[in-house]
Amino acid sequence: MPGSGLVSTGEAAKSIGVGRATLARWWAEGLVVPTLVTAGGHARWDVDQLRRDLAALRERDE
Repeated sequence: MPGSGLVSTGEAAKSIGVGRATLARWWAEGLVVPTLVTAGGHARWDVDQLRRDLAALRERDE
């Protein structure tokens, strides 16, 4: 079902150990992309996918 297992920006940030503002900035900079953006413009994140995306960024930068 679409949307199941997705969390808010604050919850996703907490799950990966960064502040909400940091994750929002990474999104604004195009470093990460939320799984879903609601009609109201709120991001919803799949934390496992976010972790994979961040791991790929680290590998790319090494």
